[in-house]
Amino acid sequence: MDWWEQIFAAFKETNVQQVAYVPDAGHASLIEACINDKDIRAIALTTEEEGVALLAGAWLGGERGSLLMQSSGVGNCINMISLAATCQFPLSIFVTMRGQWREFNPWQYPMGQTANNQLETAGVRTLTATSPDEVGPMTQATLDHAFAGGGMSALLLHQRLMPVKTFDK
Repeated sequence: MDWWEQIFAAFKETNVQQVAYVPDAGHASLIEACINDKDIRAIALTTEEEGVALLAGAWLGGERGSLLMQSSGVGNCINMISLAATCQFPLSIFVTMRGQWREFNPWQYPMGQTANNQLETAGVRTLTATSPDEVGPMTQATLDHAFAGGGMSALLLHQRLMPVKTFDK
């Protein structure tokens, strides 16, 4: 089972009904699975911080949601995370990392190197999966922390889990 399939299975098991995302090659298969699932509403965003507000509305409307993004989007969300912290609604975030292993694009390094610290400083509990066998259990822990514990949590998906990217791909 590919790592993204483990996340999708956990979404189904946990009754995640909305998935907000900014298009991302790392999440492409997961996004496609969510789009094709009749029980999940997949919502494309123009920027990642819109997802935090969207998930607040989902929770107020009685639905569970998760936010998918690349590490470069973490910086866009920091101010909006205060909405989840102040209003105390669950927030689950799944981040495909850049600026790590075999990164070719120097523009990805700043957020890739600081995403974890920025999320933790904002009060988000983070876990990092570095191998496919960690993704399933860490996904469930991320969702449990958000929905059972009412907290903010993120699973960072290490760049080793993604195909090597180039400007050609």
